[in-house]
Amino acid sequence: MPHTILKEQEVSMLRSEIEMLINERQSLLKTVGAAARFVENLDSSILPKEACKTAKMLSKSLNQLNDETLRDALEKVKA
Repeated sequence: MPHTILKEQEVSMLRSEIEMLINERQSLLKTVGAAARFVENLDSSILPKEACKTAKMLSKSLNQLNDETLRDALEKVKA
């Protein structure tokens, strides 16, 4: 019986962890989607040099995501 209780506790803890990770992923997808939309709408010709460097760094990071993740992220911020 104690072994069963331990298993139930482990399952409950894992379920909580998975829920937390899913929620975190949703939040990160929204952030990434917003960042992608932001970069998409930037006009680099009017940005200060330092802001342009940062935008390029952000753009490079976004481009390194796999297509499915980026698609999910953009879907989260679809207006």
